[in-house]
Amino acid sequence: MSIWLRQHGFALGSALIHLRKAPGSFLFNILVVAIALALPFTGLTLLNNVRPMSEQMSVDPELSVFMKQDTPREQAAGIAGSLRTIVKDAKIVFVPREKALEQLKDKSGLNDVISTLGENPLPDSYIIKLDAFQSAAEGAAIDGIADQMRALPGVESVQVDSAWVKRLAALLGVLRLALLLLAATLGTVVVAVVFNTIRLQVMTQREEILVSKLIGATDAYIHRPFYYSGALLGLCAGGAALGAVALALRPLNTAIAEFARLYASEFQLAPLEPLAMAGLLALSASLGLVGALLSVQRHLARLN
Repeated sequence: MSIWLRQHGFALGSALIHLRKAPGSFLFNILVVAIALALPFTGLTLLNNVRPMSEQMSVDPELSVFMKQDTPREQAAGIAGSLRTIVKDAKIVFVPREKALEQLKDKSGLNDVISTLGENPLPDSYIIKLDAFQSAAEGAAIDGIADQMRALPGVESVQVDSAWVKRLAALLGVLRLALLLLAATLGTVVVAVVFNTIRLQVMTQREEILVSKLIGATDAYIHRPFYYSGALLGLCAGGAALGAVALALRPLNTAIAEFARLYASEFQLAPLEPLAMAGLLALSASLGLVGALLSVQRHLARLN
């Protein structure tokens, strides 16, 4: 175990020595990768702040089930069990035609006009409040629920308030896809930059590598410093990107505070949790290591 630790300690020391020999090139590579990382890190921070707000929105979808005009009250009231079978966890409210008429009078202000109609033209109905949907597939399922309700005896029509549900689900889907594309961009750029950086290091240390092979150095011994160089590049770039995002939150929060004050809100953008930051740093270092692995396997193999 001590030998293994000594070997990796020597490899890390060799990588740091090489980086100190060309600090300008290393800092420039950090800047390039950090710019690429800052974009998805910012998107993740914004999404992390907006997600709790969307979860607190009290805009659950509703269905209105209208019974046929000539349906007896007992039959209309008894259909609640069938509705409960279709939507087990929903809130179901029975609205008698008399109550519906009173609500219409209160809201419309047309008492005199409604009184001239004579008999009550409104049917018995149900208001069904569903839980908010989390995906486009769940949003589309509301149409199937409505079809099942229309097939129940005595039901005249079912009004579905789901257009906004589908739009919201589609918007969330677009945001998730955009974040995935940003993540793919992150990975591609980091791997490409590290790949090219390690290639240049291999070319610079070509003579040193050949001499090491002549005196019996193994491939693993030669490869390790390059692996650490790639991981360090990714780690430092990730830290720089997180620092840039944290600094950008200050002017953003100043502008957001002025806008939110108009709506009597105190909304502010908060930085990511420490655990999430640690995960992003680990991901950045891992991507740098992958770029180094690919470059080493490609370019050092030609020296064998």
